[in-house]
Amino acid sequence: MGSAANTAPRVSLPVLARMAAAGTPFACLTCYDATTARWLARGGVHVLLVGDTAAEMVLGLPRTIDMPLDVLLALTAGVKRGAPDVVVMGDMPFMSYHASEAEAIRNAGRFLTEGLADIVKIEADASFAPLVEKLTRAGIPICGHVGSKPQHVALTGGYSSAGRTAAEARRIVDDAVALERAGAKMLLVEAVPPEVTRAILDATTVPLIGIGAGTDCHGQVLVLQDLVGMTDRPPRFAEPVANLGRSFESASRDWVERVAARRIGGQAYSMKQGEVQKLAAEGFPGVARPQKPEEPPQRADLSPSAPAAASRQAG
Repeated sequence: MGSAANTAPRVSLPVLARMAAAGTPFACLTCYDATTARWLARGGVHVLLVGDTAAEMVLGLPRTIDMPLDVLLALTAGVKRGAPDVVVMGDMPFMSYHASEAEAIRNAGRFLTEGLADIVKIEADASFAPLVEKLTRAGIPICGHVGSKPQHVALTGGYSSAGRTAAEARRIVDDAVALERAGAKMLLVEAVPPEVTRAILDATTVPLIGIGAGTDCHGQVLVLQDLVGMTDRPPRFAEPVANLGRSFESASRDWVERVAARRIGGQAYSMKQGEVQKLAAEGFPGVARPQKPEEPPQRADLSPSAPAAASRQAG
């Protein structure tokens, strides 16, 4: 895996804490593979969140709660290998920390040892404070996720915002305070009005990352695919800055045309001198023929009646 020299200073949890204290915003994005991580780090991103959104973005599963723990661990390690000098946050998937404290500590620890994560995120309310305290005592840095909780989709019936009443906002602030007191090194608040974010900032001292939570947070995170235009329906708070989906589509169409015209580009490998004739003499006369010439580009017939389509369906 080739890489260019990275002259950016190493980002760590203490660095993020100093940035938050100084009022310097830091940038976070989701990431699920080493190659993308390398490019995002070169772009100056401070935190890469290997979220359970990988269930939808990588595995094509319908819900984030379907994310397998072992797969997410492997993805997290890959991201850290691709971007060793930024903070990588592992995301505890649904039911990986709910059954027992022992299982939660064991699984969270795996994110540090197997997943190479710098910090572990859990969706939690104040009732999880004792668990966060035990995780912290075990030496596992925790980011508490408050506000809207996508892992509760089975209860709520779908993704929704949170904190739109004073009572609900108060509960979210209380959750954040309880998790910080239990030892959480960072907080993440999702899909709340900016007033709720400001209330959390008034009540806590650790760095606060927001997603759909206004501009006042110390850090901001988005799902990468939403940011770069690779999702059909990004959430209302995610404004795309690129259209990579269309770029991929255009590049794939160009490749289809180049293949049809035998214009694949690049340079072919060559056999050693005299070896072509030897191979031809062994009963492979076709090897001595020159490559087929390039042909004018033609669009492939992708209609259901085309033979190519029939063969794909059969496969």
